[in-house]
Amino acid sequence: MSITTRLAWRNLWRHGRRTWLTVGAMIFCNTLLIFLISFQFGVYSLMIDSALSVVTGHLQVQHSEYNDDPRLRYSVPYGIALAERLRSETKIEAMAARGTAFALASSEKRSFGIQVMGVQPTFEPLVSTLPGLVKKGRYLNNNSSDEIVIGSVLARNLKVGVGDEITLLGSGRDGSFAAGVATVVGIISSGMNNLDRSIAQVPLDYFQAVFSMGEQISSIVVNVDTLSAVAERKSELTATINEPDLVVLDWDELQPGLQQAIQADLFSAFVMYAVLIVLVSFSVLNTQLMSVLERTREFGVMMALGMRPGSLARLVFLETATMSLLGLAFGCILGAAVATYFQVNGVYIPGMEAAMEQYNLPGELYPQVSIISVMLGPLIVFTGCMVAAIYPAVRLYGLQPVAAMRAV
Repeated sequence: MSITTRLAWRNLWRHGRRTWLTVGAMIFCNTLLIFLISFQFGVYSLMIDSALSVVTGHLQVQHSEYNDDPRLRYSVPYGIALAERLRSETKIEAMAARGTAFALASSEKRSFGIQVMGVQPTFEPLVSTLPGLVKKGRYLNNNSSDEIVIGSVLARNLKVGVGDEITLLGSGRDGSFAAGVATVVGIISSGMNNLDRSIAQVPLDYFQAVFSMGEQISSIVVNVDTLSAVAERKSELTATINEPDLVVLDWDELQPGLQQAIQADLFSAFVMYAVLIVLVSFSVLNTQLMSVLERTREFGVMMALGMRPGSLARLVFLETATMSLLGLAFGCILGAAVATYFQVNGVYIPGMEAAMEQYNLPGELYPQVSIISVMLGPLIVFTGCMVAAIYPAVRLYGLQPVAAMRAV
């Protein structure tokens, strides 16, 4: 161990209480940052999964032009057979074929423009939460019957209920006039008025017949187990399909606004984290500046004996680095333990049960512990503390040995 290291260690414990108070502030800050960042990542993951599980899914197989121009002519040929092949070859069970069109829905009293989705009743519950949000009646259970489930706001606007008939008018894939009559068997209440105002689902076979789709579909929706697996599954599906006119789009391409909303929220959160880190950095600055001022005579003697100001500055940086490393190590251990505990047991927020249930979400929130969430905050705190040590170290370069030895 070098003389500088021994001096740094000795100087830290001259005032052990002050050192531990500073280290304690770092530990508290690091623990809090790890928990908050892990919790934030967990909420983002839940938010993304919840938003995607309603309609979009994590991935979609589409015609290359469909995402920019969602018309019926940009369709996936033999889509049901393709979905079966992909399900078999990739072992992804959460996969469903869909058809999507816009139509005029009419009851005996009113008419409204809606989005009609043709779905596979057997596979749709694997990729969407809408089948579990039917509040009146039931969900579709026959792939070819003339049944329809609609949103609660749409049902109110059309003044229809379970058992009533709705007439669908639109344009078929071949440009022909599309018309059909379907019986309302269920009413969905998702808690999102915009969705409940326009959503309607019919069996896929019935959709293909009404809109002259033949064996065509609009997309194949895919859900994966975790967001981290999206890229791998996307590559796997792309290689399996191997069709020039078909593409596999991930959730970020399907809903770019979702990622932007997360980034905006993350920025605002990091502003709050930055304030916490600055406060800890000033605590370190105060500790090291007091230490330097208290040892002015000692530093003067050391410089008179031949020690250079640069060596004294390194001594201050080493003391700061030692405190910061202690705070980082204990903070990471404690923070990871706290975040892991809540990752297993969840965070219960009183009063949120009804709101979470309305959106078909679990009643508890779970942090998401990872290397990034554990190390990001503490490393920034460590960097901030080292930056805070610059000013006390720079002061030593202007120190005069004679004047320093005379200091009281």
